[in-house]
Amino acid sequence: MAFIPYADNEPLDVKLAEVYEHISGGRGIIPNIMRIHADNPPALDGHFTLYKALMFKRSELSRTQREMIAVVVSQINECHY
Repeated sequence: MAFIPYADNEPLDVKLAEVYEHISGGRGIIPNIMRIHADNPPALDGHFTLYKALMFKRSELSRTQREMIAVVVSQINECHY
């Protein structure tokens, strides 16, 4: 359960709908970690852009290593997401 309330999957705001479409890639699935930014679509878009850069752009770390780091950090932070 998130400590921060998050919006429903059906956005009322046009800008938010555009960002949701960008994130979901047409699948209609928005992770809760992204939905917590629904009140601020530019922040949501920025968070998603940062996530993509960290996890998918060229790096000396493999994708597996990056995912492992994310799991360890989540565990340390007692994040159950």
